Formats: sequence, structure tokens, C-alpha cells
Amino acid sequence: MNTSEPRVTTETPSLLVLDDIHVDYEGIISALRGVSLSVARGEVVALLGGNGAGKTTTLKAASGLLEAERGAITRGSVRFDALSGKDLDPRRLAQAGLVQVLEGRRCFAHLSVHENLVAGALGRRAPRAEVAADAERIYALFPRLSVRIGSAAGLLSGGEQQMLAIGRALMVRPRLLLLDEPSIGLAPQIVQEIFDVITRLNRDQGVSVLIAEQNARVALRHAHRALVLENGRVVLSGTAAELSERDDVKSFYLGHTAAEQGRLRALAAERRKGAAAV
Repeated sequence: MNTSEPRVTTETPSLLVLDDIHVDYEGIISALRGVSLSVARGEVVALLGGNGAGKTTTLKAASGLLEAERGAITRGSVRFDALSGKDLDPRRLAQAGLVQVLEGRRCFAHLSVHENLVAGALGRRAPRAEVAADAERIYALFPRLSVRIGSAAGLLSGGEQQMLAIGRALMVRPRLLLLDEPSIGLAPQIVQEIFDVITRLNRDQGVSVLIAEQNARVALRHAHRALVLENGRVVLSGTAAELSERDDVKSFYLGHTAAEQGRLRALAAERRKGAAAV
């Protein structure tokens, strides 16, 4: 992470582990083909890839949300802290501290900003004073929300809705936050504000984060490690700094010319062919 060196070491225990995950939808469509990853306590991990690469499916496999879309893990295992197997339903996971912010800024449009935040804390059954104090912390993180407290969420800008969706998730007091394309459709300034908050949460509160992103430039700037998905498989992984310097990552995700992209795609294909042959 450019703004803050990771506190994570090789001895830091993993909070989330996906081991050789295969996922099918409706028993027909194969979405993931052997994805393995881990997120250590206090770590920010970026999951990069284009549309259809498997990023959203990977997050939903971790958060127990596949069944809602007729998806299922057909092979492999998921562990979050002490939970595994049948314990990996969304309610149990949320209670244990794993919370996902879905793509698309899914706020309760007719509720106010404050009511959306309070809704995020309902599962905790916390005292009213504690919920109010947590909401004030969200307003401190996202000052734009503090001046829209009574506004209906549906009337907010896209950036404000994304901040509200993240704030509502934070009301659960997560230990691991899963973010699905938090930058999509937002102005660069808003994206930077959101990622700065992610960095502060990680640095100051120790919240672990797994971010699925197409905006590799900003994700790599704020992550400790990253993985690249293509066609449901992990094709590259390493520290954020290492991946930022790779020619193939620069080509696919950091904006090279068309000629460079063609040359480097061929190079990447040769590398993968060579690795498969070993």
C-alpha cells in the first residue's frame, strides 16, 4: 500500500481462506474453476479482472450469497475465522464480522440516510445510544452524508449512495469488508475519497478488506496484495507493488496502447502456457 506499509507478516493468521473453489450457476454455467485466496487479519487484498472474470462470484462464494442467484460451490472449501461448511450462511457470517457491500449501491431508496444507517445495525440488537454513536462515526468518515441526514437515499448522487452503502455495512462493525466494484460509475475525486476511507479503516481500526475492482490503478495504490482473475481462474498474484510493475498488468489494466496490449497479451499467454507445461 503506497500510503501505508502493511502491518501484515507471513505469521499473521488468515481471516478468510478460499481453497480451490469451483462454482456453477444452475448446475450448468461454470463461473469459478479452482480459485484459491486468503485475506490475513489487517490486510487489504484487491481482486482484479474484467467483466465476467469471476470477481463478483468469488465475493459471493465468500459471503454465502451464491444460493440467492442459483449458484453453488461444487468443489473446494471456504473458511472465515472459525466458521466453515454449513455455518457459512450470510446471517452467521455477518454476525461473525464478514459483511459484503454489493455492486450497484443498493440502498433503501425511500428511507433517509440516517434510517439506512440504523437499518445496518438492526442485526446487532445494540442499544440505541450505541447505534447513534456508530452513526456519528460514519458521518465523520463521510462528511458528505452528514449534510444529507434527512434526505431520502434515492435522491443522493451516485457517490453519496456508495458512501451510504459502505457506511451501512460499517454499522455491522465488520472485521472483514467485501467491496464489489466500489468505484464503478463514479468521478475520480469521489473514488479517491472512498478509497482513502478504506485505507483509514484498515490502518486505524484494523478492518480487513477484500476489494473486487476493474479500476486496477486505484485498487493497487491502496492494497497490500492483489490477484488477477481471468475466466474464473487466478492467473497472477503478488504484492500490489509487484503487480503494479508487471508489463502484462500494465497492459491489461493500467492503460497501454493497443499495439503494446497485443504484444503483451501474447507474452502473457506464452508465460501461462509455459507454466502449465511444467
